[in-house]
Amino acid sequence: MPSPAGVGEFDAVARALKTVLDSLEDSKAENIVSIDIQGKSSLGDYMVIASGRSHRHVAAVADHLLTALKDAGLGAARVEGLSGADWVLIDSGDIIVHVFRPEIREFYNIEKMWQAPDLEEETVH
Repeated sequence: MPSPAGVGEFDAVARALKTVLDSLEDSKAENIVSIDIQGKSSLGDYMVIASGRSHRHVAAVADHLLTALKDAGLGAARVEGLSGADWVLIDSGDIIVHVFRPEIREFYNIEKMWQAPDLEEETVH
């Protein structure tokens, strides 16, 4: 019997998310937050935000994650910001990962924006 539509895709996203979270934990990333952005954005299904203690730690966390994604057969992710290592963005397609130094994360506070409740379409601004 064939699987219901979308179930295989869900399994792939769940596996990718687990790979990301496991890699971040292994790298000793701090304050890891996973945000479900399905229905909020066409950018991906999940956004994961984490912190590194220093430039060197942010770069090491990002490098470890890129290797984990490739080793899991999830392809080569797009990367921005690795050279400066203040804020590294890793886009694996379904999962978007931000790794920040703590003060940069606090300044941009992107999890506040993405964790905001959905507004009803009829809301007047």
